[in-house]
Amino acid sequence: MSNRINKLLSAYKDFLSVPKQEGLAAIQRVIFAVYDKTDELRLRNVIDEFSLVTKEAGEKWLLIDITNAFPKWMVEQEYKDAYFECPDDMAGYQTGELVEFTSSLIDDLKDQITKNSDSGTVIAILGVGSLFGLARASTVVEGIKDAVSGRLLVFFPGEHHPENHTYRLLDARDGWNYLAIPLLAKE
Repeated sequence: MSNRINKLLSAYKDFLSVPKQEGLAAIQRVIFAVYDKTDELRLRNVIDEFSLVTKEAGEKWLLIDITNAFPKWMVEQEYKDAYFECPDDMAGYQTGELVEFTSSLIDDLKDQITKNSDSGTVIAILGVGSLFGLARASTVVEGIKDAVSGRLLVFFPGEHHPENHTYRLLDARDGWNYLAIPLLAKE
């Protein structure tokens, strides 16, 4: 296991050792596990370790991998061939957020969360990097956070800047200010 991913897992385990507070607002139950984008495969290789740590802490684990969400959505589109010929025709293509895809993804995630979790469940979202250029991670998290009655753990390949509490997906786009709890690999 990568030393950085090992430290992230340790930070997560420490976080879970703190007794959970009841009555927190949805935003206070969102955790961003921030890791270097070059560690994506290492993280995926040990994702079961995060599940094990969660269960050892007495919580349930629901992993939702959104890596293939866009191709699955696109194949269902009536005009998919036309979209590939002229991507500019997709609503939101120029702004980096495909409105129809984002809305569909949020609806799908909320459905999975509602059917498969309760207040004792950590919902882990993996594959957020695959949203780059298609949907904003902040929009997706904002869209699903109220459906989560337990905790929402977002595996986030990018950076967190504590001085202004911003996150940058894949270190590439301007960050956004978000009040989720940052979980970082401790030095």
